[in-house]
Amino acid sequence: MNVDDIHDVVAVLRRRLEPVERAELLSDTSEGLHPLARKAAVLIGFFEREGEPTLIFIRRASTLRSHSGEIAFPGGGVEPADSSLVMAALREAEEEIGLDPSGVEVLGVLEPVFTVVSNYLIIPVVAFLHNGIGMVQLQASEVTEIILAPLKRLTDESIYHTEEWTREGQTRTIYFYDFGPYRIWGATARMLKAFLDLLKQG
Repeated sequence: MNVDDIHDVVAVLRRRLEPVERAELLSDTSEGLHPLARKAAVLIGFFEREGEPTLIFIRRASTLRSHSGEIAFPGGGVEPADSSLVMAALREAEEEIGLDPSGVEVLGVLEPVFTVVSNYLIIPVVAFLHNGIGMVQLQASEVTEIILAPLKRLTDESIYHTEEWTREGQTRTIYFYDFGPYRIWGATARMLKAFLDLLKQG
């Protein structure tokens, strides 16, 4: 597929993502493997910028207790008032960067990702922003910067590498994407890899 063509990207994702209706089931199934994990949702949002499909990341505030200063997708923990995991992702994106949910088309979801250190089970919600990102309003207590990354740059193999890390006797593969001065790793890199792998299929 052509990662430079926003229409091609949207069409492929519509066909290959898990449907929104399966978000709760996917999360509940994974929760069975991690019964004490807290549920969370993030928004993998993208739009066309200067003719290129572009993904939205944030840099978390350095004052946060966990994952401070790291690159992430907008999102956070599910709250009791959230009617669904998808609504949690949209609410968090609106709170953190001022994203208007009315211009967001949710295309589907990826498989949940479990974070070992912070004990979260995260559902990645993939969405196309028809009207772009709009007026950015950062929630200063949680976000210090918004990062716009062209999809084509993220598919460049030269910015990607893996390392094997061992924690409590278990070895895991850790993914890294070095986008300019930013290092994307951890759960965000795992979700990004799953997103990019989905586009590369077939």
